[in-house]
Amino acid sequence: MPIFITQGRFTREYIKGGLARPEDRHAAISHLCEMVGGQLHSLHFTLGQYDFLLMSEMPDAKAAAMLSLVAAGGGGIEGSTTTQAFTTAEAKELFASAGKVAGSYKPMGA
Repeated sequence: MPIFITQGRFTREYIKGGLARPEDRHAAISHLCEMVGGQLHSLHFTLGQYDFLLMSEMPDAKAAAMLSLVAAGGGGIEGSTTTQAFTTAEAKELFASAGKVAGSYKPMGA
């Protein structure tokens, strides 16, 4: 199954709720991933531009999008971004396949 990385920020309400009643969200997020046919690999609190990083394995991009919609719709996160990740073996295959096609492409005006 494809691997997806999701990063996002917590809403002010989410932070207030966490300060008042802290909880480990791993089990809840893992269950949500399973409900859309996927599996949670890891969930991390992060510093910087994003407040969290979630790595999951999903059946496809539609399942990953569903996960993002449900989480954002719940009001706890905002500004999330999800990208598909590839293993180094998958990247090698991508480069090999793209290399076979690359010679047939010419940029506009060339």
